Amino acid sequence: MNNKPDYYNDLEKTYSKIWDLLKNGLDNRDAPFHIPVFVCGEIDKSKPRIVVLRGIDKGESKIWFHTDIRSDKIKILKTNPKASFLFYDKTEKVQLRISVISKINYQNDLTKKSWEKTAHMSRQCYLGEKAPGEISTSGPTSGLSESIDNLKYSIEESEEGYKNFCVVENFVKSIEWLYLAAKGHRRARFDLENNKDTWLVP
Repeated sequence: MNNKPDYYNDLEKTYSKIWDLLKNGLDNRDAPFHIPVFVCGEIDKSKPRIVVLRGIDKGESKIWFHTDIRSDKIKILKTNPKASFLFYDKTEKVQLRISVISKINYQNDLTKKSWEKTAHMSRQCYLGEKAPGEISTSGPTSGLSESIDNLKYSIEESEEGYKNFCVVENFVKSIEWLYLAAKGHRRARFDLENNKDTWLVP
């Protein structure tokens, strides 16, 4: 049982480690937590997809990402805002399942500030004429015009994409932590709604 991490038997330190991993995922595009799986859906059908972590706020217990307002996930969240994230870091041997309530932000102060920070290249994602997931009648396509596909557009021209841009804030309700190790797994649940933290059997 040598070289146990300091959070191994400590719920408070485990919770701090969770937000440290999320912060690293936000700051480091190569970190595993940078691209979690986001799961939302109707009552009888869940739809997972990869999203890019764009912001975290430990104090307000929320995380957020950017997406196209025309995307299928937005239609789903409008009818069912309950969703979840799945994170996994092979090196850290940590899995997180985070249950959230999602809030769609569109053309408000938050989206404006986020859009202003969105890089020229990243704005390309919001410049397609058709909605993500729409059937292509012309075969394989990026959904972008040739000039946009080749980044031949100015930052001023990219402003056209703002009408398709939104920010999905996700307010954390609970976090389930799983640490996998030969020395003995550890599993815990952090219930933020009821302010109750408990160890679980792995």
